[in-house]
Amino acid sequence: MKFNFQAKNSEGEVREGRIEASNRNEAISVLQEKGLIPISLKDENESNNFLYDIEKIWSSVNQQELAVFYRQFSTLVEAKVSITVALKAIEEQTEDKLLGSVLIEMIGDIEDGMALSESMMKHTEVFSSLAINMVRAGEISGNLQKSISFIADNTEKAYQLNSKVKSALMYPSFVLGAAVFIGFVVFTIVLPKLTRVFDDMNVDIPWYTRLIMDAGNFMQSFWWAVLIAIGAGVVGILYYVKTDSGKDDLDQIKLKIPIIKKMLKYVYISRFSENLSILLVGGIPIVKALVIVGDIVDNGVYRKIILRAADEVKTGGVMSSVFVRYEEFPPILAKMIKVGEETGKISDVLNNIAAFYDQEIDRMTKNMTALIEPILIVALGIGVAILVFAILMPIYSLTYSI
Repeated sequence: MKFNFQAKNSEGEVREGRIEASNRNEAISVLQEKGLIPISLKDENESNNFLYDIEKIWSSVNQQELAVFYRQFSTLVEAKVSITVALKAIEEQTEDKLLGSVLIEMIGDIEDGMALSESMMKHTEVFSSLAINMVRAGEISGNLQKSISFIADNTEKAYQLNSKVKSALMYPSFVLGAAVFIGFVVFTIVLPKLTRVFDDMNVDIPWYTRLIMDAGNFMQSFWWAVLIAIGAGVVGILYYVKTDSGKDDLDQIKLKIPIIKKMLKYVYISRFSENLSILLVGGIPIVKALVIVGDIVDNGVYRKIILRAADEVKTGGVMSSVFVRYEEFPPILAKMIKVGEETGKISDVLNNIAAFYDQEIDRMTKNMTALIEPILIVALGIGVAILVFAILMPIYSLTYSI
C-alpha cells in the first residue's frame, strides 16, 4: 500500500511525500524511524491525489538548491558516508519542500534495496536524465563519487550560465514593463483630461490627435476590458508555449530575435558541448549520450539536429557530418568535432568548445546592456515624441488662432 504523508522533521519543518507500507501502523513506524513525526497519513487509493499531483507538476527545485544538493552529496560520499545517511543529513537541512519530500522517498527506496539511480528515475521532475545516467554509470564502474562530482560541477556551471543570461535580460525587461505600465496610466487617466479641452472648445483637430483622443477615451471607459484582454492573452500564450507545438514555435522565435539570438545560440552550443563531454567521460555510449543531450539542450531546433546526429552515428557515420549541414552549428565547431572524432579525443575537444563559448557568453552578457540601452532610449523617445506632437500641435494651433 502507498500512503501520502505530512510529517515534521527534527527541525520542525513540514515534509510531504509518499511511502510504501503494508498497513497504516507500519507506515507510521517507518516515518518515526526516519526521525519524522507524522501529522497526517492517507491511503493513496482513498485520498484525493489531484491537488498533490498538480503541486508536484507545478513545483520545481530551483537550480541553485539542486547545485548545493549535488555538492553536499558528493562531499559526503567522498567522506565514505553511506548514501542513506548522506541523504538524511541533506534532507534535514534543505529548505526546499519538494526536494525534502523527494529525498525522504529516496531514502525509503534505497533502504528497501533499490539502487540510487533507480530511485532518482522516479523523480524526473527533479533529476535530469543526465544526472540519472551519470549516477547509473558511476554505480556500474564503482566511481559514484566522481560521477556525482561531475554532476555538481555541471549543475553549478549551468546555474551560473543561466544567471548571466537572466541578468543581461533583466534591465530591458524592467524598462519595457515600466513603459507599458506608464503608457497604460497615461492613456487611461492623464490623456483624457488633457484632450478634453479640445472637445469643450469644439475646434478642428488633426486625424492623428483624434486617433489618440479616441484611444484615451476608450481606455478610460473600458480599461477593465483591456486588462482582462491582456491577462487572457498572457495566460493563453503561457498555455500555448507549454504545448509541444508552442514549445517548437517559441524555440524557433528565440533564434530569430535580434541582438539576443547570437547569445542564445552560444548558450545552446555550450550546453551541448559541456553535457556531451561529461556523459562521454562517464562512460555513456555516444548514441545514448546524444539522445540525452538532445533533451538537456532545451531547444527544439537543436534537439532535432542532435537526434539526427545520433541516428547518423547509429548507422556507422559521424556526428560532425550532420552538424556541418546546419547553420545553427558554426562551421568551425563541426570541424573541431571532426578532428576530435578522428583523433579519439572528442571529450577534450568538446571541453575546449564549451570553454570558448562560455567566454563568449560572458563577454556578450556584459555588453548586452550597452547594446540594448540605446535602442530602448530611441524607441521610447519616438513614442513620447509622437504623443507630445499629437497633443501640443493642436494646442499651438488653437493658441495661434486666438
